[in-house]
Amino acid sequence: MQGPALGVARSLSGRRWVWREGQERIGLGIAERFGVPELVGRVLAARGVALEAAGDFLAPTLRAMLPDPSRLADMDRAAERLAEAVRRGETVAVFGDYDVDGACSAALLATVLGALGAPVLTYVPDRLREGYGPNAEALLGLAARGARLIVCADCGSGAAEALGAVTGRVEVIVLDHHKIELAPPVFATVNPNRLDDRSGLGGLCATAVAFLAAVALLRALRRSGFFGARAEPDLFSFLDLVALATVCDVMPLTGLNRALVSQGLKVMARRERPGLAALMAVAELAGGPSAESCGYALGPRINAGGRVAEADLGLRLLLAPDAVAAGPLARKLDAVNRSRQDVEAGVLEAALAAAESQAEAGLPVLVVSGAGWHPGVVGIVAGRIKGRFNRPTCVVGVMGELAKGSGRSVAGIDLGAAVIAARQAGLLETGGGHAMAAGFSLAASRLEAFHAFLNERLAGAAELPGAADLRVEGALSVKGATAELAALLARLAPFGAGNEEPVLVLPRVRVVRADRVGRDGRTIRAIVADEDGAAGGGRIKAMAFRAAEGALAAPLIERAGRLLHLAGHLRLDQWNGAQAPGFVITDAALA
Repeated sequence: MQGPALGVARSLSGRRWVWREGQERIGLGIAERFGVPELVGRVLAARGVALEAAGDFLAPTLRAMLPDPSRLADMDRAAERLAEAVRRGETVAVFGDYDVDGACSAALLATVLGALGAPVLTYVPDRLREGYGPNAEALLGLAARGARLIVCADCGSGAAEALGAVTGRVEVIVLDHHKIELAPPVFATVNPNRLDDRSGLGGLCATAVAFLAAVALLRALRRSGFFGARAEPDLFSFLDLVALATVCDVMPLTGLNRALVSQGLKVMARRERPGLAALMAVAELAGGPSAESCGYALGPRINAGGRVAEADLGLRLLLAPDAVAAGPLARKLDAVNRSRQDVEAGVLEAALAAAESQAEAGLPVLVVSGAGWHPGVVGIVAGRIKGRFNRPTCVVGVMGELAKGSGRSVAGIDLGAAVIAARQAGLLETGGGHAMAAGFSLAASRLEAFHAFLNERLAGAAELPGAADLRVEGALSVKGATAELAALLARLAPFGAGNEEPVLVLPRVRVVRADRVGRDGRTIRAIVADEDGAAGGGRIKAMAFRAAEGALAAPLIERAGRLLHLAGHLRLDQWNGAQAPGFVITDAALA
């Protein structure tokens, strides 16, 4: 087995650095055919991009990637029923979820149906009072308000009992993507992760499924002559919602998803959707949106309403007709998000202490619980603990005899399937999800048995290192870290799950100067130079965000003359019309 990259078996943050390998011959071929540096070609090859696919990767288009929606099981049936509802002017209710994917898919469907002339009702369940997904009381209430068709967006696949409450009174279509054993007994279930679906589109989020359903709906209406005297809605204008949901639901940014997000970010940059424009303003996003800003600035604010406040705040923002309506909603979500951060911080401190003892004991899965832990933040806390210990993690809030939790997993460990198996074994009252995330509820008395079940089912996780390996894709000198190279690497964006931003190393550099910046002083700004160029050679600005007093702080700030290997991302900084290369530090090691 190849040794660690640059000999770094344990970095300052405790990680081993390993080279991310690809076929060098393919990388060289990509570089030659498309006129990019060999480093860029190697990065593409390491991602498994074939020579003939590199062009579409560098310039992804929906023309090349968009599939026929009919590939999805039940799609044609769902589209015809939706078209019938539009033609008849039936009231359609859209039942959403309280997270970003749920809000985006519900907003897309409600807006498209409304534009086609159908009366639309929307409903998002309260996380604390109603829990996740459809419930009989809410469904019957929508039927009583005149709904003749209910569309469940990002939910419904596992709600057969609740959906059965409206059988014979109203028809139901499910547009979802969560793992599913048997489709519920409804009119149509479009879910690329149902067992009998052969579309190969299991990596789509629910908003992408809803987008394909809208494509199929317009096709069905077109065939019936519906658009003879009226214009068709511009479905491409909804790609901003698809992009946001795909990123925030941590879907792989490859293939179709890559094209959807690439094009969707362009739509988002136009700021034509009042709700997103207002949210970008309160988040102080001055430049164009990116996958990173979706995941760290926009998504958390939309999620905050469903987590700790009004469940439908995010959906109402996305449906806002103008800036006057959107502004107050965006500001409210921003305030709620700050409150959510305070709640999260309290839970995280206690959860980390409990998780650390389990990690030291070598348990494959970490399951921590606490009385009164807010169910709206347990998923975020689980993600942070998972990142800290490199273990599948479940965080559970206990309220009396009931426990509700959320889990996050690591690559290669299917937590969603394990949670479904636990439900089938009778350990859970509810439970489902996908490979990287899951949600569940159970009797508090069964928490220990549930933990034991997960440890046995996912025993292989015990072999994972205590910190995830850092996959390094190349090394370059400070002089070689040019603005031109940074611009070429930016063509590989959007970055995220399945297409991580390339990690490069600046080996054997010296810190010329460093200081703390930002309102809280948690960011370190350093000027670094090559070993032989500190006196007057090339230099580059390097930023270490959220460094605080962590392992990276002292070596950067103290500048004791030691040489460092810096790992991170080469990016193009733009300021006052000028462009310069910049380096974002993610890890470091003593050289």
